[in-house]
Amino acid sequence: MRRRTALAISLLAVGAIALTACSGGGGGGSSAGTGRGDITIWYSNNEQEVEWGKQMVEAWNADHPDEQIKGQEIPAGKSSEEVIGAAITAGNAPCLIYNTAPSAVGQFEKQGGLVDLSKIEDGASYIEERSGDVAQQYQNPDGDYFQMPWKSNPVVIFYNKKIFAKAGLDPDHPSLGTYDQFLDTARKLVKSGAAKWAINPSPTSQFFHANFDFYPLYAAATGGKQIVEDGKATFADQAGYDVADFWATMYKDNYSSKEQFQGDSFAQGYAAMAIVGPWAVSVYKDVNWGSVPVPTKDGADPKDVWTFSDAKNIGLYSACKNQATAWDVLKFSTSEEQDQKLLEITGQMPFRKDLQTTYADYFAANPAYQAFGDQASRTVEVPPGPNTVQMLQAFRDAWSESVIFGKGDTKTALDDAAKKIDTIAQQP
Repeated sequence: MRRRTALAISLLAVGAIALTACSGGGGGGSSAGTGRGDITIWYSNNEQEVEWGKQMVEAWNADHPDEQIKGQEIPAGKSSEEVIGAAITAGNAPCLIYNTAPSAVGQFEKQGGLVDLSKIEDGASYIEERSGDVAQQYQNPDGDYFQMPWKSNPVVIFYNKKIFAKAGLDPDHPSLGTYDQFLDTARKLVKSGAAKWAINPSPTSQFFHANFDFYPLYAAATGGKQIVEDGKATFADQAGYDVADFWATMYKDNYSSKEQFQGDSFAQGYAAMAIVGPWAVSVYKDVNWGSVPVPTKDGADPKDVWTFSDAKNIGLYSACKNQATAWDVLKFSTSEEQDQKLLEITGQMPFRKDLQTTYADYFAANPAYQAFGDQASRTVEVPPGPNTVQMLQAFRDAWSESVIFGKGDTKTALDDAAKKIDTIAQQP
């Protein structure tokens, strides 16, 4: 929840910055240079990621006296994306940023702020060898990598076992696999008085909130389809209509709130369920929770269910003078050893095609993360390109009006949003 709130503040500022930017290099970024020497990196100000970043920097610096890393938390601002966009505009971005949102990458590329990792001799091969097929979702529309897939927080359903038991439901075998089962369980939770709401995703209008209500269920319904593919919206189909109708019922019957809750409704016991990633294991340590994949219309084997990735990636920024060193550091920081430390320190899932087998001992010792380790191989990302934020905002606007607030037909709303997004997707 706190991760989402930090992101929530102002990714729309990225678009505004890009519109006013006159950064050097122009659109499309650049290929990596050959310079070597000291570099600066930024990492998230999340406590666990700071711990990971500091140990990574220390490990590198101990063996590279002539190529030292200066690591620091990303500077404070309305959002990390606004801070990064401003640094690109000013020409003083660091070499590497370990907090690069996929939704912002297209804008950063358009500003000329990112290095095309595909132009590095072993760039694409390294990315694809580490991450497998999922890496393709992080290519731009031309098939190039302007971001290194780094870590994901695949979202699932957390449910409060105490509340389920209070409602007379089986806390160890919840009936949540299909839309009808989920709705029936939601009804029992609310009607019994065990919880005020069954589940309470944010009803606010920021574009990224679609990633925590519509997108996970659409990914599950379609076996991993992005909501925009090849410049065309995909969601105005039966799967999309079904997901919209499911959530419309949740809001109409007051199983979810139309008003923003001030606080954490799951942690405080107002909501019996939440859509969360592995970060929630430590955040909700005081809740007796269980987890299941997001529902599908007719139910699916959990091992076949896809979801939203909630990823953060690494960018190599074109203002960096010592880009050869930066690329070596990027590879070092995503090595098998450092990925293990990332997993152990933060609980977030490195983008590794062999994640569960490589770190089998970790998952055996930390069963709370096993479901996330399995789910990490079936995640869907936001669509690529310079207009990602605008496309997602157009979707969210239609969703808010029709699904959350019940104004108009959901099918018509999705159809109209798809037409609008098709137009936006064609814009440079």
